[in-house]
Amino acid sequence: MKIPPRITRFGAVGALASALLVGGLAGGPAVAATPTTTAPVAHTATAVRSAAHLAAVGKICYSKLPSQAHDTLNLIAKGGPFPYPKDGTVFSNREGILPKQKSGYYHEYTVKTPGSPDRGARRIVTGTKKNEDYYTANHYKSFDLVDRGC
Repeated sequence: MKIPPRITRFGAVGALASALLVGGLAGGPAVAATPTTTAPVAHTATAVRSAAHLAAVGKICYSKLPSQAHDTLNLIAKGGPFPYPKDGTVFSNREGILPKQKSGYYHEYTVKTPGSPDRGARRIVTGTKKNEDYYTANHYKSFDLVDRGC
């Protein structure tokens, strides 16, 4: 299974934030900061916001998923049929928590919630890469990459 390069991206964001806070990249020309310079603050805020989003993607063992998530993943592997009309639709990642990709890269599927009168909050979001499946139990507030090797 190939895991998306979240750690690499975090490292780049962390390096950018450090460089902006310290005043330049190591080995590069030093740039004096003046009280009227606001660009580093804006970039630092972006870096902190990006780091927070990346921290919201965890990892979960396949065996720890609820049985309904297993059912959904099996339906995805078979190509359906899916119980809800919105299953298989494009997930636009408006929250920006998952790694940034082009539109159409992610698709969402409902994970049934026993006793819920509607679709509930649980979803599987798939990426185009093989075994790039994310589980959310809280309607896109956080995601866990499904690890099938544990």
